Amino acid sequence: MAQAQQETGTMTKPGTARSHPYVGMWVTEDGRIRHELLANGRYVEARGNREAAYQGAYTITGDHIDYVDDTGFTADGDFIDGVLYHGGMVLYRRP
Repeated sequence: MAQAQQETGTMTKPGTARSHPYVGMWVTEDGRIRHELLANGRYVEARGNREAAYQGAYTITGDHIDYVDDTGFTADGDFIDGVLYHGGMVLYRRP
């Protein structure tokens, strides 16, 4: 258990270049919504043809993610068995 907690860790400071197992691209099954979680604690959400529809910072604690976009809007989600559940959406890791 301690090893699993250590591997997922906590990302608390946007702007810090810290690798995390959840960093990378997460995509809905139809490919319409794409979340790119960057190693520096920032994210870019693409919707359809809009490649940067939303941008902001994120914090990961264990298997929970909190988003704050650049306008101040907040949202959250959870990683369960390698799948990201966020705002009624289901996103899968894209290799």
